[in-house]
Amino acid sequence: MSYGCLIPGLLTIAPRLVLLFLWLFTPRVDAAFDGGFLLPLLGFLFLPFTTTGYILAWSPVDGVSGGGWILVIGGLLFDAGTYAISGYLNRHRLPGSAEA
Repeated sequence: MSYGCLIPGLLTIAPRLVLLFLWLFTPRVDAAFDGGFLLPLLGFLFLPFTTTGYILAWSPVDGVSGGGWILVIGGLLFDAGTYAISGYLNRHRLPGSAEA
């Protein structure tokens, strides 16, 4: 039995589900983004790992500091990696691209 796109699909949806549950069931998202709506929404759509890392690293006293930035930067690298690998693996769909 081949699962094909099951694992990539779960990896794509998992950080968005975590972010959605954080947003719905905890006050951390509103506190981390000062009650704003647009920035967390854009993070949910385009940079879910980075946004989730920022929310988890944020504290009411210091904001994000020290080792928390490592988590945020790691999320950013993971987001960039998912976009890069997606483009690399789908390069055959572009007209005029070299077949590998």
